[in-house]
Amino acid sequence: MGKLENKVAIVTGAASGMGKSIAQLYVKEGAQVLLADYNFDGAKEVSDELNADGGKTEAMEIDVSKAEDVEAMFDKAVEVFGTVDILVNNAGIMDGFEPVGEITDERWDHIFDVNTKGVMRAMRKSVNYWMDNNKKGVIVNVISTGGLNGAHAGVAYGASKHAVVALTRNSAFMYAEKNIRVNGIAPGAVETNIGSSMTNMSEFGFSRAKLTHGLSPRTGKPDEIGEVAVFLASDDSSFVNGTVIVTDGGWTSGF
Repeated sequence: MGKLENKVAIVTGAASGMGKSIAQLYVKEGAQVLLADYNFDGAKEVSDELNADGGKTEAMEIDVSKAEDVEAMFDKAVEVFGTVDILVNNAGIMDGFEPVGEITDERWDHIFDVNTKGVMRAMRKSVNYWMDNNKKGVIVNVISTGGLNGAHAGVAYGASKHAVVALTRNSAFMYAEKNIRVNGIAPGAVETNIGSSMTNMSEFGFSRAKLTHGLSPRTGKPDEIGEVAVFLASDDSSFVNGTVIVTDGGWTSGF
């Protein structure tokens, strides 16, 4: 029996990279999965591959920056699979390494709408569903080492991810007696396509950030993050709550 047998999970940003690997590993461990992504064609391709191998998944196009899409995502999972047990907030975008002197209101707002407000809305929907139905639930927030340190991206990305650390820890404490666990993963440099969301990069900001990026011993594989997401969603981590697991190959251990 798989570690997630008979569980239902929502994974955002599931069309590629870490989200794709998380969805694949969840299905391997017995979960049914709603693959939510702005890139519907990519999510549908992953879903079709998993279903062809005996998985039970559904693809859905959503923009996590839109409240109505987040609501519809959760409702769709309940409609298709009957319930939701696990929420994985993985979708996110980068800034352009802008320091505070260069960030625009528009860029700041967009990054927070995707990276922070979308996570908050999905968490809010989930905890209320679980409490209303007297159910256990697990939330896994894919954050970033940028949520724990100040030099891995620009000010907007870093601030948005620091906020998700607070969302994770506060919610874990608040709902600990309600059988709801909330944990995070802080990946370092991982081989994904998040760089495609970077536009108009700040030369000054990047020149500063690259001083720390050069210390990373290696890049990680998406599956290496996915395995941590399996652990946090399973009963193997039943006493783990409010924790952010740094998964960076030792990159940030020296500072």
